[in-house]
Amino acid sequence: MSPGKVLQPVLKMKVDELFLCWLSQPATQLALKDCLRRIKNEEKTEIGDRDSGNGKNETCANKNSSSKQCLLGDTRLTLSFSAQPSTTLPLATPASSRNISNVRATRRSSGTRAVQTKKEETLPPSLSQNIPTFYFPRGCPKEKVNVDAVIAKIERTFSEFPNERATLEDMGKVAKACECPLYWKGPLFYCAGGERTGYVSVHKFVAMWRKILQTCYDDAAKFVHLLMNPGCNYLVQEDFIPFLQDVVNSHPGLSFLKEASEFHSRYITTVIQRIFYTVNRSWSGKITCNELRKSNFLQNVALLEEEADINQLTEYFSYEHFYVIYCKFWELDTDHDLYIDRKDLARHNDHAISSRMIERIFSGAVTRGRKAQKDGKISYADFVWFLISEEDKKTPTSIEYWFRCMDLDGDGALSMYELEYFYEEQCQKLDNMAIEPLPFEDCLCQMLDLVKPQCEGKITLHDLKRCKLTNVFFDTFFNIEKYLDHEQKDQFSMLRDGEGDNQEVSDWEKYAAEEYDILVAEEAASDQWNDGYEAELTPVDHQKANVLKYQMEKRPFLEMPSPLADVDLDEYDYEEDFE
Repeated sequence: MSPGKVLQPVLKMKVDELFLCWLSQPATQLALKDCLRRIKNEEKTEIGDRDSGNGKNETCANKNSSSKQCLLGDTRLTLSFSAQPSTTLPLATPASSRNISNVRATRRSSGTRAVQTKKEETLPPSLSQNIPTFYFPRGCPKEKVNVDAVIAKIERTFSEFPNERATLEDMGKVAKACECPLYWKGPLFYCAGGERTGYVSVHKFVAMWRKILQTCYDDAAKFVHLLMNPGCNYLVQEDFIPFLQDVVNSHPGLSFLKEASEFHSRYITTVIQRIFYTVNRSWSGKITCNELRKSNFLQNVALLEEEADINQLTEYFSYEHFYVIYCKFWELDTDHDLYIDRKDLARHNDHAISSRMIERIFSGAVTRGRKAQKDGKISYADFVWFLISEEDKKTPTSIEYWFRCMDLDGDGALSMYELEYFYEEQCQKLDNMAIEPLPFEDCLCQMLDLVKPQCEGKITLHDLKRCKLTNVFFDTFFNIEKYLDHEQKDQFSMLRDGEGDNQEVSDWEKYAAEEYDILVAEEAASDQWNDGYEAELTPVDHQKANVLKYQMEKRPFLEMPSPLADVDLDEYDYEEDFE
């Protein structure tokens, strides 16, 4: 979206959205199919409540042989087809014994009166009563919840605390009384105002939770309500900081981080970016209830209670994944200001990414905030998106990421010119390596056979999402190392890899596991601790502590985080999706 352009709501788009939502309901489709069948069989078709009483009806007739009779009542709309012409006209006045000449003489004025009468009828409210509610932005209400029983349970829990006041440490029991996962305790505490006084009183918490139970009907709506700012109905990146800080402070799998508070902000930033990378499918920078409902994030939050090893939660919370990402960024950030420029990013993976693609990354096509365009730098948060997209090009977000980069003119399709533009640099690199490149025409034929686009002459985002080997497609045009790896692989082995949609381990998880093992092996060869502290650690904690201490000794210039974890979260700019 161009700077200065103001987003304005479009009523027609919202009406279309609601209509399609209603049309997609199974009950609606069954009713329409039944109506069509009855119409084809020349049977009377009824839409609405069959048991409701008859209201005032209007009838309209057509003088054709197959006339249509429309009965519009307060609760029912009836359509019927008859072989006999109807004798009733939709006039405002009742039928009289006037002669035919008077009828002909007053036909125009009578028709006018009928139209005026129709305007006075309240038909839309009458018909809308027959359409069940189908749009539930805060969740579909289930069976009636006994709010008083839930509140009574919460009050009994608060009675166990001194002065019926709960601290953050006590909120685990309160979360269970609310029938919420354990790690909702932080959001519950902060939403009730606990950050101001250090505790939450029973009366204030009960008032807050009663309101949520009466307005939010599923976990997604409740979670958004707990974290969002007042007046909003969505979550931005800063909203997750208190929740994740509580996870860092209290999860047993992150206990070794307590002595290294300077790593808290980096870990929190990484998790937040992974949340938005996976959940925020609209690229808007604002997670809505619907997006959260469609994701598996809340299921992973619930697993935090059950899984003591944080590294088993690989989709969002894995410390090992954070460690790999942060170490990769640190290698490129030579001045350690937590920003990298084009030259820094070009050194990633031994200059494997083409310079033209580097330019596109810094153009603002996939980065957040204005720093990339203004100062020519990207932040650590932007690097998280880059690295995950680079190492796993099969996920929907990564496909959109690279598609945005390759779509030079922003028309929503990759033209042959755009493909040739990126392939030219690949050919130059191959020539420098004394490898004869494949002519572009031959490469193009291979890629078109691989993707099988629906429209000739262009490749759309939908085409790439249908393709099983998008990683091969993208690497061919801007990653020389992986392109050569694909060329050396057997074609059938690549097809088998592409068909593994239900594979348990993603490409990103494989990469993170391999890189973490390499980093641990390198750190194991460094200096070891000589004090008695290492004897008290388990082998796993000992390994993590060695890695962590080595990084801290090499990087003493890391600044301490602020109370809000010093997370660099620039405001997102809205970018329209290509689909």
